[in-house]
Order: sequence, then C-alpha cells, then structure tokens
Amino acid sequence: MDLWQAIVLGIVEGLTEFLPVSSTGHLTITEKLLGLPIDDDSITAFTAVIQMGAILAVLLYFFKDIVGLLRAGYAGVRDPRARGNHEWRLACAVVVGSVPIGIVGFALKDVITGPLRSLWVVGFALILWSGVMVYAERQATADRHEGDVTLRDAVMIGLTQCVALIPGVSRSGATISAGLLRGIDRVTATRLSFFLSIPALTAAGLYELKDALNGGVGLGPTLVGTAISFIVAYASVAWLLRFVAHHSIAAFVPYRVALGVVVLVVIAISGA
Repeated sequence: MDLWQAIVLGIVEGLTEFLPVSSTGHLTITEKLLGLPIDDDSITAFTAVIQMGAILAVLLYFFKDIVGLLRAGYAGVRDPRARGNHEWRLACAVVVGSVPIGIVGFALKDVITGPLRSLWVVGFALILWSGVMVYAERQATADRHEGDVTLRDAVMIGLTQCVALIPGVSRSGATISAGLLRGIDRVTATRLSFFLSIPALTAAGLYELKDALNGGVGLGPTLVGTAISFIVAYASVAWLLRFVAHHSIAAFVPYRVALGVVVLVVIAISGA
C-alpha cells in the first residue's frame, strides 16, 4: 500500500466511523476503487487497525466523561454503596454491552473477513438497514435519558451492535437505532454508541495489528492511516453530537440508499 492510499483510507475511516453510514462499507468501496484486494488479510487488518485512530479521538473528546466512568466503576467495585449513581450504571452498561460483539466477532471472524467482505453485501446492507433507522426514529419516544440507562438496555444495544459486523449496516447506526427503540433520547444514544465503540474497536484493532504490520501494508502506511483517522474522526465526533441534538439520524438515509443502489448497479453491470 502506498502512503497516499493510506491517507485516503484514513480520511474515509475518520469521516465515516461514527456517522450512521458504515465505515467498513465505505472502506471496502474505497479499497476497491484504489485497486486494493478487499479480501486480503493484511488489508482487512489495516482496516481494523486504523479504527484505533478514531477511538483515540473519542478518548480525547470524552476524556473527562471516561475518567468519571472509570472512577465510578472502581468505586462501585470497592463499595456497594457507591453503586447508586448513574455513572456506575452507565459504566456497567458499557461493559455489558461490549460483551456480545466480542463473542460474536471472535466466533465469526472468518466469515466477517471472508464472505461478508463483498460489495454485494455492502450495497444491500446500506439499503436494508436504512429502513430500520427510519423505523427507529418513528418509534422513538426519547423520554429516557442518561440516568435512566439500564443493563437491559445495554444487552439489547450490545446484541444489536453485533449486526454491524455486516459491512454496510453501520455500528453507530445500529447502536443509536437500538437506543431510540429503547426510548432513550438521541443524544444519550449517540454518546452511548461512542462509549461502546471503545472496547469493540480497540479489541479488533489490537487483534489485527500483527497482520497489518507483518503483511503487505507495513508500519509506515499503518501509522499514517491511523493518524489521519484520528484527526478527521475528532472533528466528526464533535459535528455528529451537535447534529443529533437537533436532527434525526434518518437524515442519512437518502445518502445510504443512493450509495447502496449505485454500488449494486455498478457491480451488476461490471460483473464484479
């Protein structure tokens, strides 16, 4: 992989990781356009590793919040009396909600990095999950807030996050939609989506790091792609939080559907 290709992919990752448009889907499309083998192990690993740049952006942007959750979690473990505040419940929700994708992702790794790395899958997933996003917004009551998040919410959102292992679905699109269907307000659902991304994407990136460095990508492009991803993702996080405070995530649906249709038409015509 050339450095300029790593820069392009880092930009795409940073822009799309936290928007409900599917970063993996966009990276798969971009890799195909750049002439890279989308089913190659080193390319798949590179895609996972540069997501860690986006995670660093979340850690920096929500630094005070994350420190608060860690303190609440530590205090709750030491003293049961400290488990009454909402930060303890939210910390538990992040831990519990991260378990399903860890189990499913590990168990189905060969399927995720193999047959699912297909533009046909990306195209159909972009279109089909758009319907779920529209339904979630129409059913949303938004009458529950951060202090109301429960472990049951965490389990349901965590299970839904597993669907995002299908390229084209979107991890943020899945988790925010699940939060809305649980009656959680859009900003809280989005913040929870960011927090849930930390263990999921960090684990995936660390797991694939060796393949990215020892394969055909190398250290230089991997570092560049990760750095670019971090810079662009930080701006993306800030923008999305402002956007969802006043707009529906269904606003992304026309773009998702249009892109999905274009992908399916192009590969049908080209026979790819």
